[in-house]
Amino acid sequence: MDTMGHAEGYALSRQRDLDTFMPIFVRSLGIGSILEFNLYVYNGREMVLFRAAHLPLTSEACSALLQSNLNRLYISKDDRRLYQRHIQTHIAGILADPTIDGFTKATIVYDSAKDLVKDLFADPYRGETIKGSQAFVESTVLYVLEGQNAFHNMLRVMSFDYTVYSHSVNVCTFSLALAHAVGITRTNELIELGTGALLHDIGKVRIPEEILHKNGPLDQSEWDTVRQHPQWGVEIVSETDMIPDNAYLPIHQHHERQNGGGYPDGLADTDIHIYGKIVAIADAFDAITTNRVYRPAQTTFTALRAMSGPDHGFDESLLQQFIKLMGPTHQR
Repeated sequence: MDTMGHAEGYALSRQRDLDTFMPIFVRSLGIGSILEFNLYVYNGREMVLFRAAHLPLTSEACSALLQSNLNRLYISKDDRRLYQRHIQTHIAGILADPTIDGFTKATIVYDSAKDLVKDLFADPYRGETIKGSQAFVESTVLYVLEGQNAFHNMLRVMSFDYTVYSHSVNVCTFSLALAHAVGITRTNELIELGTGALLHDIGKVRIPEEILHKNGPLDQSEWDTVRQHPQWGVEIVSETDMIPDNAYLPIHQHHERQNGGGYPDGLADTDIHIYGKIVAIADAFDAITTNRVYRPAQTTFTALRAMSGPDHGFDESLLQQFIKLMGPTHQR
């Protein structure tokens, strides 16, 4: 009886530790960094303080961890924003570090981008967060421009379970890869597009939770509410006035369609900017290929077949490029 009580107590204690801490990559910290948060190691029973806040992380300490195959440390979830700020400040150096493998870089980018989007949705009117998203997109653009290996690594770490946070990052990644594939290579244009793609669903913060997470089909009134989120997104972001003018285009136009059957304005063909057309494809593809509360994820082949044809309103030349981009090597 006592043994069972001790075992249950240990299990509860262990779960409490895992629930209140989050794992981070050692490689994301930077040798010599003075960190604003404590670092912990998990010894199989409990969290043990490894390095206190405001002490430098030495190369010897990092080497010892990596040689022991400890690629991850832990921080308190209460320090998530401090860690996120560290990543935003050091992301360019992390991505340029030749000693960090591509999969680790992609994981750091993806996880940090999701955290950034979570902060954006928690307080979309906070100018500092919007500004931080642009700096982060700039570094991500430079990473994606490294070529197919970078894109492939991002695909490997993408979540197949839909949340508005993972969806925003997935759409940004697909949009940047497609834009580059069709010849948009100027860094400033990719940053405009990537910023708009990352923020494309920010207007959904105004949609009531019972509609946004409804486990079933929406009625007409609910659809009318949902269809306002592109315009709401433009209004929200414009209050901070911190992104380039062209970055508003994907936010406003990602549900417009070539045949005029989209929303909010029923734009058609040349009235839709190429940024809007690119993000429309990325948005629809990710929505179809991730698990939702009301249906399982579809395969890449099924999704692309469903999106093909003039009736669906996607730009055919861009869609063909996306099909090539998502060829056999990059199937989800």
